[in-house]
Order: sequence, then structure tokens, then C-alpha cells
Amino acid sequence: MSAPAKPAAAPETPSKPAYDPIALADSLAAAAEKSAKLMGDFATRQAESGQSMMADELGIGKAFMELASKMLANPYRMAEAQMNLWWDYMSLWQSSLMKAMGAAGEPVAVPAKGDKRFKHDDWEEHFLFDYIKQSYLITSRWLNTTVANVEGLDPGSRKKVDFFTRQYIDALAPSNFALTNPEVFRETVATGGQNLVKGLHNLLDDIERGNGQLRISMTDSKAFELGVNIATTPGKVVYQNELMQLLQFEPSTAKVHKRPLLIVPPWINKYYIMDLREKNSLVKWCVDQGMTVFLMSWVNPDERLSHKDFVDYLLEGPMTALDKIEQATGEKEVNALGYCLGGTLLAATLAYMAAKKDRRIASASFMTSLVDFVRTGELEVFIDEGQVSSLEKKMNERGFLDGAEMATTFNLLRSNDLIWSFVINNYLMGRDPFPFDLLHWNQDSTRMPATMHSWYLRNMYMNNKLREPGGITLDGVSIDLSKITAPAYFVSAIEDHIAPWKATYSGPQLFGGKSRFVLSGSGHIAGMINPPAANKYGYWTNEQLPAKPDEWLSGARQFEGSWWNDWLEWLKPNLGAQVAARVPGKGKLKVIEAAPGSYAKMRAEG
Repeated sequence: MSAPAKPAAAPETPSKPAYDPIALADSLAAAAEKSAKLMGDFATRQAESGQSMMADELGIGKAFMELASKMLANPYRMAEAQMNLWWDYMSLWQSSLMKAMGAAGEPVAVPAKGDKRFKHDDWEEHFLFDYIKQSYLITSRWLNTTVANVEGLDPGSRKKVDFFTRQYIDALAPSNFALTNPEVFRETVATGGQNLVKGLHNLLDDIERGNGQLRISMTDSKAFELGVNIATTPGKVVYQNELMQLLQFEPSTAKVHKRPLLIVPPWINKYYIMDLREKNSLVKWCVDQGMTVFLMSWVNPDERLSHKDFVDYLLEGPMTALDKIEQATGEKEVNALGYCLGGTLLAATLAYMAAKKDRRIASASFMTSLVDFVRTGELEVFIDEGQVSSLEKKMNERGFLDGAEMATTFNLLRSNDLIWSFVINNYLMGRDPFPFDLLHWNQDSTRMPATMHSWYLRNMYMNNKLREPGGITLDGVSIDLSKITAPAYFVSAIEDHIAPWKATYSGPQLFGGKSRFVLSGSGHIAGMINPPAANKYGYWTNEQLPAKPDEWLSGARQFEGSWWNDWLEWLKPNLGAQVAARVPGKGKLKVIEAAPGSYAKMRAEG
């Protein structure tokens, strides 16, 4: 028998610091005044718009009503679940009593590996906080299991109740409340509550910044300026139209490879995710490998471009870029790289070109890109006829989709990391967000034209037409991915919540040429923006492409480091001979302005 553990000590009460009660009262008064103004503004906007606060555009209420009816139809199952919960609580009470008396014991529930919410020592060492933590974990486990085991639910309803049950559970975590978070409790005692007052000001500032809606600050937005300490790879804008600016980056080597590289970024975010800072810039790394890099920087559209559709993005985007690259360099053939939605557009472009016998793209690479939308993960919760119709109505009224709305959806996919951690830091601890280049980019959202986004949601996500030969027609051309014969490189991320790797794995199966599939560690962003110097995450390769993704993974080899090196080795046969370095503006395209260009600097809220 192990020796009895020492009784848990109560949290030490820090010595009371000196603080000014008058200043604290003034700060509270200022917060109250700002709060009243914001509430008044919100009420006015609601009255003017005629919006109902009870609207259920996501169909959550309907899904949970169906869940309740199915649960009530099987009272035996409910009684069994209640009994299991009761036994878990009995075990917790017994374990906690033994711990309070100084005896050792195994916990009834432990956080999942990597759960950062309960990393503070008091969650483990102090009796009360350990009890609160385990009680929450038991209840959340029971709720998840009970909902998951309900039989007879419509598949769409099941996805919604599973997803929003998790959101509910995450929201009620004891770490999200001042009195049940030991770190916040200590900070409140230490500062005499000044952290909560500062947090209230942070909260009101975020509501004001969101024009009445909460827009959580994830980073210090004043810490970064495009072209100064972020998006700094030297380059020039050498062409622009209504939808994009074409950037050509300065060479860093005396000789460059003959074939240029064209990068097609997603239009849902700014291009500079691939050019954050020198140490993690994919653009800079490619330039240093001797590539002439061209990149499309999409415009941040407003209501004037509401009529632009997917065909416009194809013709005014990559198709126009190919023409302009030939003017700038004299080269007809390029290697192309598409990221996320940019990869989806690149796939459609390749099929469009194949139908026209256009072979100017010698090789194509795809980063976390969906071309088959049959298994798109939890994003399916937000895409059905009712929700898309409601979204279309909003978009048609203003001509575009606000980028902040899409950002909120993506944040919900990882709510503990991208919502609640900032609620704790900013509003409970009263701290300013840490300056972080990746999160600065994440908050620099872009709009999307109403016509294009509606077409994309219906033809891609809802009806999955891109994978069907002839499923869509672009500019009078029937699109068939099987006609694509250019060698293709697909890389995805094993923890990707936005483009699940098992869905992106279908891409190579649909193309007609030879493809390579690589799986990176980490997620949608960190797994892709993973420079070799960082030596992080690792990746898997498999020379075979079996039909099922699980079979591919079981036969794959894992390597340390970055997939960038693997991609470069794959790309080398398509780079061409060495030629003299190309300087932007020295060809037939003249310099318009310096990179990152005015399109990238357009803020969604400005």
C-alpha cells in the first residue's frame, strides 16, 4: 500500500498589493458608461433592422427538439445513462473525500492529453479545484456519450447536436469562470479585482471594434504593419485588375530556374500567410531556392464586385496571371502552387486548360485543397439548404460575405484554442493579447462577393459537382478533372479541421496524371507554414496511392522536419535549367507599386 498523501494545502493568499480604490472606481464608472452606450446602439440597430434575437438560422433548435423526442422515446436508455452518471459521481465523492483526508487515490476523470485548460498546478494539487475539474470532466463525458448514443436521428441533425453539444460543454468549462479558475482567482486576490475591471474594458473595446458584435482580439494588431515587419519579402506589383494584383518577388540568387512558380492563395484570407516573417515565409524560402516567384494577391471586395463569380476568379486570376508571367519572363510554362481554396481554383483551372489543350502549367501542387467535398468534417454543420439560403439573403442585401462571419465559423471548430483561451486571457486575467504574426493574419479577414460565394457553396460543398466529369461548366467549358495529366503534388495536415486530410486524399484519385500525396503533422496552417529550419511536426510519405486513406497511412513512412524539402525534391525535374535572375519591372510588365501592394492592405472594416 502506498504511503498516505499529504492533505492538499489551501491556495496561498498573496499579500495585498497597493492599489488606488478611487482609480478603480473611476475605471468601473467608465466601463459602465461605455457599456450603456453600446447596449443602446445595439438596441437601436436591432429595431432599425427588424431582426429577431430569437432567429434560429442554423437550425439548432429544431435539431435539439428532434434529439429530445428520440431520447424520451427510450426511457430505459436514459435511466441507464443517469445511473452511470450517478456511479461516476459516487466514485468522485469517495475519491475526493480520501484525498481530503490525505490518502492517495486514482482520479475518476483526467483531462485529455494536450488539454491546456487544466495545466495550472492547483487543478491537480488543490482538493477543491481538483473536484471541480473532475466533476466537469465526468459531466461532459456523460453528456457527449449520451448524445452520441441516441438512435434514429437524422444524419444532419446528428452532426448539429454533436457539434453544438461540444460547444456548450466547452463554454461551461470551469476554467472560463473567475471563481472556478484557480489562476484567475489568485490574480483577482492579488490585484484587488483590477484584472476583472481591465478585462471588462477589453471586452467593451472588442464589442465596440466589432460594431456591436463581440470580435475577440487574438493579438496586438498594432504590433504589425504589412511591408514593415510582416509580409516583407522584397517584390513588386507588376499587374493588377479588379480581382487581383500580381506580385513578382525580387531574386536572391544570381541564377534562377527557367520555369517560374505561380502561387494561387485562397481569397478567403490575405496572401501573406505564405509571407509572414523571414523565418517562416514560404515565399522567401522559394526565392532562396532559385525560383522566380509570382503570387496573386486577391482584392478585398465590397458591394461593387458583388456580381463577380467563380468564372471571373478563374479568368481574371490564374488564366490572366499565366499571360502576364509570359510577358514578364518570356516563359510559357510555369509550376503552380495552390493553397486551400486557391488549390480548388487551381484544380478547376487545370481541367479548364486541359479541355482547351493548354499545357502551360507543367506541374501543380496543392496545399490542404479540397476537390472532393464528400467528407468535409464539421464544416458540414454550417452548410445546408436552410443556412445557405439565409446566408444568400444577407449577402444579396450588402453584396458580399463579411469575412468576420466566416472567421467565427472557423474559430468554433477549435473553440478552446481560438475563443475561450482568449476570453480567459483578455477578459478574466485582464491581459493584453500577445503579438503573434499568425493570429494577426487570422484576424485580417477578407470579404467574398455574394455571387461567387453562393455558387461555390452550392456547387462545391452542397452538391459536390467538381468531382463529377461535366458536373460544372466554366466559361462554356465542361470541367473534367480526369483530363488533368500534369504531375501533381498533394500535401495535407493530419489535424486539419477545415480541409480534413481524408477528404483531400481523394484529389489524386480524380486526376488523370501521376500524383504524389504527403501528410504533414499539425493542422491547416501550422502544418503548411512549417519551414525546414524549425524542424517541427514531421510528415508521412507513401509511394503508393491505395484507394482508402487509412490504407495509405498504414503503409506510409514518417520523417522528421518539414515537407517543404520533400516538395522541392519532387519539383526539381520541373524547374528547368538555370538562367540569369529576373528583376521585377525589367521585362514587358512595369512596376506599379512595391509589395505587399494596396490590395493586401485593404482592411475589411475600413
